[in-house]
Amino acid sequence: MKSFPATKQVGIWIRVSTEDQVRGESPETHERRARLYAEAKGWDVVEVYRLDAVSGKTVKDTPEAKQMLSDMREGRITGLIFSKLARLARNTKELLEFSEIFREHGADLISLAESIDTSTPAGRLFYTMIAAMAQWEREEISERVAAAVPIRAKAGKPTGGQAPFGYQWKNKELLIDPIEAPVRKLMYELFRDHKRKKVVARLLNEQGHRTRNGGKFTDTTVDRLLRDTIAKGTRRANYTRNQEGGKGSWALKPESEWVHLEVDPIVSEELWNECNHYLDAQRSKHKRPAKPAVHLFSGLAYCACGPKMYVPSNSPKYTCQKCRNKMPLDDLEAVFHEQVKNFLISDQEIMTHLEQANEEVAKKSELLSVLEKEVIKLAHETDKLYELYQSGMIDKSGFGTKYKPIAERRDQLENQIPELQAEIDILKITHLSQEVAIEEARDVHSRWPTLSYEEKRRIVEAIVERITIGDGEIDISLYYTPPLSPTSSGDDSKSNQGGSIPPCTSSGNRGKLATSLQGFMAASS
Repeated sequence: MKSFPATKQVGIWIRVSTEDQVRGESPETHERRARLYAEAKGWDVVEVYRLDAVSGKTVKDTPEAKQMLSDMREGRITGLIFSKLARLARNTKELLEFSEIFREHGADLISLAESIDTSTPAGRLFYTMIAAMAQWEREEISERVAAAVPIRAKAGKPTGGQAPFGYQWKNKELLIDPIEAPVRKLMYELFRDHKRKKVVARLLNEQGHRTRNGGKFTDTTVDRLLRDTIAKGTRRANYTRNQEGGKGSWALKPESEWVHLEVDPIVSEELWNECNHYLDAQRSKHKRPAKPAVHLFSGLAYCACGPKMYVPSNSPKYTCQKCRNKMPLDDLEAVFHEQVKNFLISDQEIMTHLEQANEEVAKKSELLSVLEKEVIKLAHETDKLYELYQSGMIDKSGFGTKYKPIAERRDQLENQIPELQAEIDILKITHLSQEVAIEEARDVHSRWPTLSYEEKRRIVEAIVERITIGDGEIDISLYYTPPLSPTSSGDDSKSNQGGSIPPCTSSGNRGKLATSLQGFMAASS
C-alpha cells in the first residue's frame, strides 16, 4: 500500500516560447513565481519539468511530459503548477487528455494566469467543465459510430471487434473456423456430461486447448461461450452498448434493437438448449448479492475517536468499528440540512466581502502593471546608453557609472515582480474558492429537499472537508465559513419550531481562508 507524505508534493512545468522571452518572461521568472505560490500554500516543490524550444502541438510526446505523468501516477507529485494553460498544451485535445489523467489519479492542476487551482472548490469546477467537454466529444463520436452499427449489422457486415470463438471473418463473411470450432463443440459436450463450468475449463486446459489469445480457459469464459446463441446458428448483432464507468463495461440494448442473422451452426439446437437449461438452473440457485448502496457522507464521516465511519449492509447507521459509535443516516442528513442555514447571510454582506477581495487584487495588479512598465523603461534606457557608448559619446567609465544603477534596479524588479505575481495568484484563487463555496452553500438549504442524490453528493463534496461524530455533538468542518452576520448570532428557535433538530451553536472563529478550515457544531442528541 502506498504511503503519501503529509505535505503536498508538487512539480513545476515550464515551457517558455520565443515570444515570451522577447517580452522578458524568462524561464527563471516563471519558476520563481510558481515556487512562491507553492510556498504560500505550504507545498513542497520536488521536481521542475522544463522544456526548451518545443512546439505546443507535441508536448505530450516529449520525455519531460512522459516523466511528469509517470511521477504523477506513482504519487511522487500530486499537483502541477504552470504559468498558463497555453504553456501546458496548445491544442484542446491534449489539454483534455492531461486534465482527465490528472483527475483520474486525484492530482491537481494549477494554472496561475487563469487562476485555476483544482485543489480548491472553485478550481474543481474546471475539472467539471473539462470533463463535460471531453464527454461531449466522446458522445459525438459514439453517436456517429452507433448510427452506422445497425445498418452494417443488418447487412451481415463486421461491426467491429473479433469474430466469436469458433468463427472467423473471411472476405467480410462470418465462417466457421476449422481449428477453433471443434474446441467449442467439445465444450458443450463436456458441460452436458459434467454440468460444471470449472470442470469443463480444467479438462479443456489439460487437453492443451487455449483461448484465442493463448490463455487458459476459465469458468467465466466457458459460461460466456456456452450462452452465446451463435453456436446454434443464430448470430446476435447490435445488442450491446458501451456503458459509462470504465473500459470493457457494457450493457444490453432493448431486444427490439437486436439484429438476428443466420450463420452456420457449430452444435445442434438441442445440445445448446440442454446446456443452457442447466446454466439457468444453476444461476437461479446462486444469485449474487446486490451491490451496496453509496451513502451521502461516505468517506467524509469520522468518529471522534479517529477512524472513518461506515454503513454496514444490515444497518441504516454510520458506525465506528472501533468504539461502536453510531449515527442514523437520516439524522445526519437532517443535521447537515439544518446547519447550512448558517450560510443564509445577506447579499449585501457577501458583496461587501467579495468587493474587499477584489479591491486588494486590483491594487496589487495596478502595482504590477507599474513595475512591468518600469522594466520596459529600463530596457529602453539600457539601449540608449549602449548606443551612446557605441558612438563614442561616453567612455567606458561613464557607461559603467550610468549602467550600474539601472542594472541594480532591474535585478530588484526581477525579484519583486514574481513575488507580487504570486501574491495576486493566491488572492485570485482563494477569492474564487470562497465565492463558489459561499454561493453553493447559501442556496443549498432551500433547494435540498428537491435535489437528487447525485446533486446532494456533489454539493457535499464541494463544501465539506470532514464530519466528526462524537458523543452528543457533530463537528462539520467546511472549506470556508463566511463571516458571522449580526442578525444570525441571535436566537435561532424561530426557524426550528416544531422540528426534531435542536438549535445549533456555531463556532466563533469565522471568515478564515479555505486553507484554514473551520467547522460548526450541532447537538446530535
